[in-house]
Amino acid sequence: METAKPTKVGKYVVALAALVLAFLIWNNQIFAGTPPTNIGIKNGRLTACPATPNCVNSQGSANDGQKIAPIEFGKNDSQPIATLKQIIEVMPRTKIIKQTTNYLYVEFASKLMGFVDDVEFYLDDSGNTVQVRSASRLGESDLGVNRQRIEEIRSRSVSGRESALMS
Repeated sequence: METAKPTKVGKYVVALAALVLAFLIWNNQIFAGTPPTNIGIKNGRLTACPATPNCVNSQGSANDGQKIAPIEFGKNDSQPIATLKQIIEVMPRTKIIKQTTNYLYVEFASKLMGFVDDVEFYLDDSGNTVQVRSASRLGESDLGVNRQRIEEIRSRSVSGRESALMS
């Protein structure tokens, strides 16, 4: 029985496919996913988290494991969304998609594979409380990255206010 030998064309196709895949991974495109179409502010609320554990939401239910505290700003900070934007702009692999006076939508990409998380900030009617939602586009688990990122942003916003008060 004779075994089929790989042809030159077949080898080139495999090599080309490997190069395209390597380029997409290197360019962080293959794991970016599709931007969601269901986010934003609706009736004073951010979209609820999906059932997967890769999302946190300050307007979520306390018993679903996805609840996170909103970010509180003092009455002296007249533009919390602008303050958040300044904090986020210096963070790695971020892309600000939309900003209004009461809303900020940002994409964060992971370093190695380029997984994208969609993060929203909504300044509610109180004027000093920012509701947050952070969700991974792909996969089931995020190993706590979304919660850690929001807590880092919260920490930076608090330390920035403390620095401003001391000066």
